[in-house]
Amino acid sequence: MDRDRLKGLAALFAIDVCGFSIKDNHLHVLLKLDLARTKTWSPVEVVRRWLQLCPLRDRHGKPVTVTAAWIAERAKDSARVEERRIRLSDLGWYMKSLKKPFAKRANREDACTGAFWQERYKSIGILDETGLLATCAYIDLNPVAAGLVPNREKSNHTSIKSRPDYCATQGKLETLLGGSSYASCSNLEKGHWLFPIEDRRDPNGNGAAGMLRGISLTGYLQLLGWSSRQLRPGKLTVSDDVPDLLTRLQIDAGSWKSTLEKLLGTKKKIGSYFGDTARLNEVAVQRGTKFLKNVAGRETQLATPSAS
Repeated sequence: MDRDRLKGLAALFAIDVCGFSIKDNHLHVLLKLDLARTKTWSPVEVVRRWLQLCPLRDRHGKPVTVTAAWIAERAKDSARVEERRIRLSDLGWYMKSLKKPFAKRANREDACTGAFWQERYKSIGILDETGLLATCAYIDLNPVAAGLVPNREKSNHTSIKSRPDYCATQGKLETLLGGSSYASCSNLEKGHWLFPIEDRRDPNGNGAAGMLRGISLTGYLQLLGWSSRQLRPGKLTVSDDVPDLLTRLQIDAGSWKSTLEKLLGTKKKIGSYFGDTARLNEVAVQRGTKFLKNVAGRETQLATPSAS
């Protein structure tokens, strides 16, 4: 599996790729689902996107050329269009589209049939910004923590390698390395296929959307360097700005290190959510349950939904 498949699906689905780490036999990917975006697509746009995802083929498996008139005719089938619109923002369909081509190719090369992947996929809901930042770091530091590479600069199949590489191709590497840890004055990731780290929107929602407020891509790189050194002492240099950055983000440095150690540990992750107790309680109320497991927690969080 390679990043080209992730990049291609990002252009078709209303699902942004926020982070990824591709390993030998599995991958980690952080996704942002955007159902509202699909509602801005015309019926013709939905049909075009679906055809790129699932092109028509003849009985020999060869792609069939489709005309504009054919697309316009299919766009009149409102029920079918709405079904495809929903699928283009659905996590299950995204994962199927991501994994199926590689499973078919592997089976073809091995001259066998049957399931290729051990599991369909495991999905964990991220409930708050601190959890989101920790998940980003967990994914990007995964190869380093596993001892597969000495530092993040050598992690060729990760989002943390892709982001600086893109800045370099745009002639912005010097700006990236010399930038502020906090909100930057330059949109370093504009045009990149990955969803940006820095959220540059103002209180009215105007500006470039991103994952996190109050931290730039420069600051995120520094945070990963500092975090990597905490987990594997002596491996990387540390910026003096990092502890102050965590303070500004209202994150305790000790808690941050502890959370990453839990996430990057060898134990299997149990649970379907990642967030603080307050957010877990909110979700428990919505789902009508008393217990939710926090992936980074030692014990099951107890939620007490109120009667309604």
